[in-house]
Amino acid sequence: MTNTASRTDQDAAAGHQGTNDGTVVRPGDPRYVDLISGTNQRFIGSPERIRLITSTADAVHAVQQAVREGKRIAVRSGGHCVEDFVYNPDVEVVLDMTRMSHIGFDHARQAFVVESGALLFNVYEQLYRRWGVTIPGGICYSVAVGGHVCGGGYGMLSRTLGLTVDHLEAVEVVCVNAAGVAYSVVASRDPDDPHHDLWWAHTGGGGGNFGLVTRYWFRTPGRTGTTPSRQLVAPPAKVLLGQAAIGWDRLAEPDFHRLLLNYGNWNERNSAPGTPGAEISSILVLNHVSSGPIALVSQIDAARPGAREMLRAFLTALVEGTSVEGDPAVTEAVQELAWLQANRHLTTIIGNQPIPSVRGATKSAYLRTNYTSQQATTMYRHLTRPDIHSPGAIVMLMPFGGQINAVAPDATASAQRDSVMKMRVENWWVNPADDASNIGWARDIFQELFAATGGVPIPDTATDGCYINYADADMTDPEFNRSGVPWPVLYYKDNYPRLRTAKTRWDPRNVFHHRMSIEPLHKAHKAGTDGSDTPSP
Repeated sequence: MTNTASRTDQDAAAGHQGTNDGTVVRPGDPRYVDLISGTNQRFIGSPERIRLITSTADAVHAVQQAVREGKRIAVRSGGHCVEDFVYNPDVEVVLDMTRMSHIGFDHARQAFVVESGALLFNVYEQLYRRWGVTIPGGICYSVAVGGHVCGGGYGMLSRTLGLTVDHLEAVEVVCVNAAGVAYSVVASRDPDDPHHDLWWAHTGGGGGNFGLVTRYWFRTPGRTGTTPSRQLVAPPAKVLLGQAAIGWDRLAEPDFHRLLLNYGNWNERNSAPGTPGAEISSILVLNHVSSGPIALVSQIDAARPGAREMLRAFLTALVEGTSVEGDPAVTEAVQELAWLQANRHLTTIIGNQPIPSVRGATKSAYLRTNYTSQQATTMYRHLTRPDIHSPGAIVMLMPFGGQINAVAPDATASAQRDSVMKMRVENWWVNPADDASNIGWARDIFQELFAATGGVPIPDTATDGCYINYADADMTDPEFNRSGVPWPVLYYKDNYPRLRTAKTRWDPRNVFHHRMSIEPLHKAHKAGTDGSDTPSP
């Protein structure tokens, strides 16, 4: 066996000597206040320092310094973690990746390289304008790729192009071995790569688990040649974008039931890979009555033969049997837009909380079947509760399936590969005095929807667990998860043992951890004297 310990030490030494140019922000610095919280202002950190990383070598140096000092580390890319994994009073050093935002083409790897601090819309804009390609990522423009990609990545193009990680070629990670030495390693999709398990762990294992991600490379499987524009999927040149709003004053409870069940029925029928209807993507936003009308956004490739008729048929089926059946404001509210223009519009109106002091709670579920009538009643009751006055109380429904479900559940760490819908329950508010009521609303609706399975969407014939990018610490709490199903099973299903093995190999000291991180196979790990327990960089 090669002397991997010496190779690792050399990498670490190079990182230590190479740069120390990352900006360090400490308490008392005017910038400190801006860097100790993210989107969710429920969680405010108090780190000893924030290090704004500038390069891979700088990241190795920063991690090594924190490990040497015995400091608790957390990594920030875009600040959209909905739980307290980064902004936690126990975290002493925050490694901020926002200065690493380069997007380009790596000719050596024949893949597009994106640094982990790059924001999603900047990625879409650069990839498309420079090369005519994209990745099927999320719809919130200010999310950074760092944590988004390693959680799986999902967006409006996913039903036709798959998850973001289905196009992940390689990932660069700063890890810490059993001897406490920090080093960088590139892990690829190639199954013969000795680091392949680290690549696999970053295709759905979630952020903050294995190390600090500095760069991702993207190339669609099966692409060959040297022309950059042929190495990654292309979005439609133009899309048909449907946008409709239905006021609550037009929806009695039976109308709401029918609307919700129509949407679920359509997705049940049109989610198998290759189904023509799977080419339509949509988002049904069920706003609480106090926060606005029910909104629907839908999209299809405008060049697809019969696209306008397909989209019209979808919109017609959605409102069939309701008080708004046949309303042209719903069925005909479609316009043709250039894809990037439509993408820019969607990423700035959906999933965006522009209020700087917003506080939030988020929950998620994958659905294998439609809601029941009883669940529709539950949804209506909570969405019309008169005691809630939050502008951000929402249930968001998104179709799953299509090309997402064409991938085996163990091919990537994203295990949910046969669902028909994904649900996000969220609430956003401003006043800390309203925390209990607003968190309570999200808990109440979620608990009641899944009351038959212990308050959570266990993997069974109707539901399929939760999405790790919408991490919810309630899933770890027996008060709210009464199912007897451990929270890792909800998020990772049968892939969790393999993730634990990767965690043990690549982060044996559990340097990168939070309250919902992947557990190593054992609590302590000591390096062998011959270096055999040190992964090869």
